[in-house]
Amino acid sequence: MANSIEEIITTLYEMVQDAWSLPLGAEKCVLERDKVLDLLDEISNQLPGELKQAKTIVESRNEVITNAKREAESILKQAEQRARQMISQEEVYTQAQNEANEMIKQTQAKIKELRRVTNEYVDDALQRTEEAINTALGEIRESRSSFQALVNPQPKQPSPIIEDI
Repeated sequence: MANSIEEIITTLYEMVQDAWSLPLGAEKCVLERDKVLDLLDEISNQLPGELKQAKTIVESRNEVITNAKREAESILKQAEQRARQMISQEEVYTQAQNEANEMIKQTQAKIKELRRVTNEYVDDALQRTEEAINTALGEIRESRSSFQALVNPQPKQPSPIIEDI
């Protein structure tokens, strides 16, 4: 008999169900001892194989679960590491942005200072130029006056006499 354990148990169940009841004992029946013993022996013989197969299945399932847990832990570690990298990159970016903003502020302050100094320098140069031009213009007027006095001498006018009283 190469039946599975389920089939053997079904056969035993049918034998008990179909067995003759004993008179005055409805719960008791007559079975063929050899057939029942043969079926029980077959169950006994197949049970270790079935148990071994069940153990193998359980071990395989446990191994799959263990591998899945390891893989899940690995994925979780990778995700955590990636998150730390992203946070670190964000920190670097934020720090670089802050430094860039500070550099921009410093540059703007330097530009403002350079404009102020340049404006002062240009104003001073223009003032000195204006003074030099005014001095030169004064000298030119004096020279022209002297020239005209030489070219067109004017007779001296008598000075008014003031009488003494």
